[in-house]
Amino acid sequence: MKTKARVIAFYLPQYHPIPENDQWWGKGFTEWTNVARAKALFRGHNQPRIPADLGFYDLRLPEVREQQAQMAREAGIEGFCYWHYWFDHEHQLLQRPFNEVLASGKPDYPFCLGWANHSWTNKSWEAGTRQIKEQTLMQMVYTEEEYRLHFADVLPAFQDKRYITVDGKPIFYIWRPSDIPNCKAFIDLWQQLARENGLKGIHFVGLDFSLREDQKSVQGLLNKQASMATANYAETFGLGIDAINSRGYFLAEQQCRSLWDVIRRAISIRLFKRFPVSVCDQATINQYLYTPEDKEENIYPTLMPNWDRSPRSGTKARIYTNSTPAVFERQLKQALDLVKDKKDEHKIIFLMSWNEWAEGNYIEPDMQYGHGYLDVLKKHLV
Repeated sequence: MKTKARVIAFYLPQYHPIPENDQWWGKGFTEWTNVARAKALFRGHNQPRIPADLGFYDLRLPEVREQQAQMAREAGIEGFCYWHYWFDHEHQLLQRPFNEVLASGKPDYPFCLGWANHSWTNKSWEAGTRQIKEQTLMQMVYTEEEYRLHFADVLPAFQDKRYITVDGKPIFYIWRPSDIPNCKAFIDLWQQLARENGLKGIHFVGLDFSLREDQKSVQGLLNKQASMATANYAETFGLGIDAINSRGYFLAEQQCRSLWDVIRRAISIRLFKRFPVSVCDQATINQYLYTPEDKEENIYPTLMPNWDRSPRSGTKARIYTNSTPAVFERQLKQALDLVKDKKDEHKIIFLMSWNEWAEGNYIEPDMQYGHGYLDVLKKHLV
């Protein structure tokens, strides 16, 4: 039977307290802290978001992880891409849920790792409520010694029968490939270490954008700036990456925003130090989310059912409105059409995300739409 798509969902392991977050943000802080205190910023704004079936769960509980895997499996999602926070061999964060999944063998559900290779600052969960001087809380360390220690740490995961592969090679996802000094040397080293340890190699996937955030401009807004995907992706492939997870939301926002919205926000920020709410319609975002490059064999497009980061950043966030399962279904059909002619192994679509609740970016059941988003996936994937 021909594969429709290999949908892999990003999975945030932030839903359990850790000593570092207790110290930085207060005792018991998790992602739910910001989710629960979110407020509606305009009429009809869907906040706070309230989880349904699983409630405000704690990822230290294996029962929760089993239920998540069962829901995802029934919806046709191939597996989870667990965000992986390795700063150096002495500093990893939020690793407990995945480590328990790996050690226990449960849930028996496919997975891969996504290296969130960015330093943490005290702006990460600031939610626009406090004026604080930005400080680095946890710094990324890039050295050959760290690369070797890092590989040794993830090797047991690569060797696990549940690990998701492409062409027989385990996927390793990198959030910011260009941040790695001499990224090609890092990739070459890991490829060598993989072969020395009996693997065929590693399938490196790097994130990139059809229009990067620093490429947006007022001129681009006025001229409805074209995609920069071809040039951007060529640059990222030059780092040694095997495939790119493409994202188009910066380009879509550039196409959707009005000049008035830009001027209004600029004046308010400069004169009054206030951030007026900026919104984009999800259906309009969908029109510009994908580019022709997404049909290429080694470009893996992204599903983005919803987006509302206001629980973390208040009015500083850009909010996508009118995000519904029906609107998501139209986006899913677009993505499936992009991958239909690829080899089955490469029909990968990354779902952003399984459970990013404080970014309004999730498909777990909530009190508004229940299983609506999962039902859309099941309808077209199963």
